[in-house]
Formats: sequence, C-alpha cells, structure tokens
Amino acid sequence: MTNSDVTPKKPSLSRTVFTELMMPHQVNNLGHVFGGEVLSMVDRAAAVAAMRHAGRACVTVSIDRVDFKEPIYTGELVTCVARVNFVGRSSMEIGVRVEAENLLSGVKRHTNTCLLTFVAIDESHRPCSVPPLDVSDPQDERLSHDGRRRREVREALDRELEAEDS
Repeated sequence: MTNSDVTPKKPSLSRTVFTELMMPHQVNNLGHVFGGEVLSMVDRAAAVAAMRHAGRACVTVSIDRVDFKEPIYTGELVTCVARVNFVGRSSMEIGVRVEAENLLSGVKRHTNTCLLTFVAIDESHRPCSVPPLDVSDPQDERLSHDGRRRREVREALDRELEAEDS
C-alpha cells in the first residue's frame, strides 16, 4: 500500500482530547506539576491521534519540541488536545496544545505546546505507510506546510552533524 492508494483523511478525524485533574503526588516542592507528568499526558494523547489517523499501531520517534510557557498547579484540570499536522510516508507530526484550568475561577491558560513524531508500524514492528492528509482546509494546509518544513530542517541538521562527525 502506498499513500496514493488510500483516501486522504482530514486532520479533524485524528483530534484527541485527554483531561486529568492534577493531584498532590504529581507536583514538585514548589507545587508545580512535574514536566514528566505533562509529557506523559502529551505522549498518550499524541499516540491516540496518530493511531486514529494511521488505523494501526504507532510508536513515538521523537518529541521535537516542548515549550513550557508557565507552571501548572495542584488542583488544576489539564487538557491536552492533539491532532495530526503533517504526514510523510510512514511518519506523522502530531501537535499537542496543553491548557490548565482553575476549576474554582474557571480561568484557562495555555501552558504548553508540543510537537511529536510518530511512525506507524506493521505486525513485524516495521514502519509502514499511513494515509495521506486531506489539507483542503487552509488552516490544515498551513499546519501541514509548517510540519513539512520542520522535517526538512531536522533532516538538513542531521546531515550537517553527521558530516561534522565524519
């Protein structure tokens, strides 16, 4: 199967929302939620989005970027919204937006943005093709273009660093 053999899927079909109330065992001595707790939620939400798009098992290849904008506190409700931004042959860039909500005041804050790369795998745990992305919506097209550009930059940097090591 190649990408051209499969009907493209809209990014909205991969949209995944994870929500969890942050408890005292998830925070450090400052009362801030551990970054690893947030990353675990992000990775799980992104995995579901990737599997929804691919229709098969997917594995995390990299967490390309995590921007911690501000802390999350005990008692806040954390919501991760994940979706596929870009699709290669077997890989997918998943974007995750993290928000914290103070349940007493109702105030919501954008606390994190994360970009992850997943690869779809077959029964032998080898990379396999995923459906193309339907980017007929201008916003989806922009996100896909940005994802493709980020992949090109990562690949160029990898080549440059490999040449320096030689």
